[in-house]
Amino acid sequence: MYWENFKRRDKGQGMVEYALIIALVVVIIIAAFALLKGPIEGAFGNVANNINAAA
Repeated sequence: MYWENFKRRDKGQGMVEYALIIALVVVIIIAAFALLKGPIEGAFGNVANNINAAA
């Protein structure tokens, strides 16, 4: 009885750990996008200007 309860709790703990890892990855991705927003906008702006100039 104790062992079955322990296995069930352990499985729930694993799920929480995966959720925390996913949340951490999402936070890192959002931070990276926030830091790179200016350079990315500049690069896309340059491409758009070059396309408009060639047309």
